[in-house]
Order: sequence, then structure tokens, then C-alpha cells
Amino acid sequence: MAEVNTIGFGAPLRWLALGWQDFTKTFAPSLIYGTAIALVSFGIWRALIETNLAFWALTLSCGFVFIAPMLAMGLYEAGRRLGNGEKPTLKQMIFVRGALRSDVCYLGLVLVLIYLFWSRVAQIVYGLSTYHLHTTVKEFIDFSIGTAEGHTMLIAGTITGGAMAMFTFAISVISTPMLLDEKANVFEAIFTSLASVAKNFFPMLFWAALITALLIACAATSWLGLAIVFPWLGLASWRAYRDITAPNQVR
Repeated sequence: MAEVNTIGFGAPLRWLALGWQDFTKTFAPSLIYGTAIALVSFGIWRALIETNLAFWALTLSCGFVFIAPMLAMGLYEAGRRLGNGEKPTLKQMIFVRGALRSDVCYLGLVLVLIYLFWSRVAQIVYGLSTYHLHTTVKEFIDFSIGTAEGHTMLIAGTITGGAMAMFTFAISVISTPMLLDEKANVFEAIFTSLASVAKNFFPMLFWAALITALLIACAATSWLGLAIVFPWLGLASWRAYRDITAPNQVR
């Protein structure tokens, strides 16, 4: 495994600050990248709402965190090039050479399987909470907030979803950007990521909380806020990777 550094509790705030600086340096390509993610997310979310699939809109929205690390590969590439003194282009962010190899596909498959498993778990939690199918947003919100069964569903869903999201975060927070290095394999990357979280548990928990808060804010904008937040978080995540694994970093 790569050597793992010890970081301070406030390191995630510095990553956000440095990520924002990188975002301003690559503003046009990063904004286009984020806007594409935002529009696709909004389109899927809106289609589910309009077809009276409110439950799936919530389920897939909560599951976004499981696949987001793979969607940010172009932003990690942008961060890598900035660190080398280059100015990344949109083409370089879309066609990432380091992402076109088997180890990246293996990690992507693991994250997709977790995503699919989460959707099944959410169905089970929902099915055990009610005998009725709530198709519209109003019906689903009324059930979730206004009934005891809905409260039970929210608590159970939060506990199970939170545990799965934390596990996904632990195996991917460092491994995904690390796999841009062609010398790293998927097992080395995943175990380095787990070691990073174990060695810096509270700072990484703080980092996970900041990511969650920003994604919740995006959800409140029907995911359109991802146009800014997604590239910002992607570039900040590259800074986190370099801070934790690079030797002789100032922390």
C-alpha cells in the first residue's frame, strides 16, 4: 500500500479551499463538466417525478453517492494536471487515459453492485413499512412525515443507507483518484483507502459530512447545483488524495 499520512481535523476545509482555487483555474471546462452531470441528474429525477415514481426518485437520489466517485474521474485528471503545472482542457477531462484500464472497471463494478444492492434494500425497507404504493411526491412526503410507519421507514433507511454510504466512502475516497496512477492496482487502492480512513477517522468523517451536506444542498435545487458543487468536490477530492498519500506534504 501507499504510505498514508496523518492529517489534522481541519484538513477537509483546506481541501475545499484548494479545490475552489483549482475550480477557478479551470473554470470553463470544469463548469461544462459539472453542468453535464447536473442536467443528466435533473433529467432522470424529473422523469421519475413526472411518471409518478416518487419512491424511486428518492432512492436513486440517495444512491448518487455510490457512483459519484467514478463520475469524477475527469476532475481528478484535471487536478493531476494542475499539480504538474499544466492547464487541463475539456477533452482531457472527458477522455481520461488512466481511467481506461481493467482496475478502474473493477472498482466501478463494485460501486455499481453496491448501488444496486442499496436500491433493493430501500425497496425492502419501504415494503416492510407500508402496504400502499405512494406514487406522487405529495403522497410519499405525507406518508414519510405524517405517519409512524413513515418515521420508522426514514429511521431504518437512514441507518442502513448511512452504513452503506460510509463503507462506500471508505473504499473509494482514496482509491478512485489513486487508480489514475497506472502502477496502482484495485486491491492496493482499496486497502490504501481503508487505511486512510482508519488512520484519520475523525477528519475523514468530517470530510464525509461536508460532502453529504453539499450534496443535500444540491438535492434541494433539483440537482442543478451540481453544476458548481460537483467539480468543486471532485477537485477537492484530488487534493485530499494528494494530502493523505503524498510524502512530505504540508498539513
